[in-house]
Amino acid sequence: MDLNLIWFLLLGVLLAGYAVLDGFDLGVGMWHLRARGDGQRRALIATIGPIWDGNEVWLVTFGGALFAAFPEAYATIFSGFYFVFMLVLLALICRAVSLDFRSKTESRLWRQTCDVVFCLASGLATLLFGVGVGNAMIGVPLNERGIYVGGFFNLLNGYSILIGLLAITLFLMHGAIYLHLKTAGDLHRRIERWMWSGYGAFVAMYVLATAATAFFVPRAIEPFQRYPAAWIVVVLNVAAVAAIPYALYRRWSGRAFLASCVTVCALVLLLGLALFPDLVASAPKPENSLTIYNAASSQKTLWIMLVIALLGMPFVIAYTTIIYWVFRGRVAAEA
Repeated sequence: MDLNLIWFLLLGVLLAGYAVLDGFDLGVGMWHLRARGDGQRRALIATIGPIWDGNEVWLVTFGGALFAAFPEAYATIFSGFYFVFMLVLLALICRAVSLDFRSKTESRLWRQTCDVVFCLASGLATLLFGVGVGNAMIGVPLNERGIYVGGFFNLLNGYSILIGLLAITLFLMHGAIYLHLKTAGDLHRRIERWMWSGYGAFVAMYVLATAATAFFVPRAIEPFQRYPAAWIVVVLNVAAVAAIPYALYRRWSGRAFLASCVTVCALVLLLGLALFPDLVASAPKPENSLTIYNAASSQKTLWIMLVIALLGMPFVIAYTTIIYWVFRGRVAAEA
């Protein structure tokens, strides 16, 4: 049993879960300022109010699993990208504060300030997540000990920023479809335009990012040459992207959201295929890369963690399922 590979796959599941669940959450935040009046903005917040903090549990679990299973990769990422992670943490804290304290006072200025902070923090967190994925794809400078030797501005290269913009358009689309599923009345009809504009922006960035990846990250194509079955993921991804406008045209909000979830999961799976077996790819010296084998904990540790994960994950999935079931239904904007 290849425990290293199993934990690589489990990290992929956790990352996909976070991207799907907190993806629409971040998307709602980025659309927030487009709502008309306090009533509509309250409605947007109500669609995610009971669940947004639970969605971020998947990110915390991902970080904990990375720390325990691949400590050297965790150390390199969190020490080398410390300033970036502080910005992400600041953005997530600002989102939480603006959501929880927005209605603590009747001051119009205070609520408008919270609305702006909520929107900007959601966009910043999404952009930084995308920039991180872009750097993971293109590689970062590591020394022979696997330590990051670049600076902050090394991370702000053209390719990583492009992937950051792809993440923003992806979550804008995902969030708009979720809102269409969860709202009613005039706000529901208004969100239809958001969905189409979000989808169009995503498709444009998707095509551009695919072309850029093929040109700047040729190793991302290698898995499809070695494993022809990997093309199934590409077909699934394209089919899901193509299914979204059909479902939107037929006003099937649930099916459109399902197709959007599949799109997000397929993109995470493509990321895993492109990286494998690397966790932190080194460029321009690939021999310094941290892989699932040279950056892993002992086999005993991985085995104990696997037992704990098999016992704990059903509770996480059950909790998530119950929360979404309890708070199902649509939200109407206040007059």
